[in-house]
Amino acid sequence: PQAWQNLGFNVLKDSVKAYTENVLNALKKQGTLPDMVQVGNEINHGMLWPEGHISNPDQLAELLKAGIEGVSAVNPDLPVMMHIALGGQNDEAVFWLDNMLARGVKFDIIGLSYYPRWHGTPDDLKSNLEDLLKRYHKPLNVVEYSDFKQEVHDIVFSIPDGSGKGACIWEPLNYRSGLFDRQGNVTPLMKVYDGLSKKYLNNKVIRPSLPAAVEPVR
Repeated sequence: PQAWQNLGFNVLKDSVKAYTENVLNALKKQGTLPDMVQVGNEINHGMLWPEGHISNPDQLAELLKAGIEGVSAVNPDLPVMMHIALGGQNDEAVFWLDNMLARGVKFDIIGLSYYPRWHGTPDDLKSNLEDLLKRYHKPLNVVEYSDFKQEVHDIVFSIPDGSGKGACIWEPLNYRSGLFDRQGNVTPLMKVYDGLSKKYLNNKVIRPSLPAAVEPVR
């Protein structure tokens, strides 16, 4: 935030903690406390630059710990996620996670974004998730994706020991997701989610019938 630009580092840490705590308390007050909190978004390059850039790993870790303290102050049982991009980049993901864990950043869940343009093939995603599970023994979520809708879910839910907890599509209302066209009409690709619901949630979803699908664009 612009109001934080000239803060000293200790005050910046306090601000991160206070902001996190204030937001969660406001949600708690209105009865919408979340089931999970991610501290930062796609933070493999850090947060609150330049102080929290990954080139300053000690300071980045301190900012993350401040955010986690803010979560715990509201509810110590709330799971905390670390969300990095790097869906298919194992070396970079391990580098980031090793550095933060070595500096005492404690979290419960690893979140990854997966966009093929930047993060490789579905096989790269699968290999990365499986390796991260072996190394860190933490649940895994793909918390941003758009392409390869069926494949992403199949990969996540095939992770050993039920450690793949789910996937969240990014901006499904945008036509680029393939679920809607430029005029806002639902496309046949929406039916993928009926199948996913039945396969992984044991929940039959009923929607108005859609036109027969041509091979969907992913």
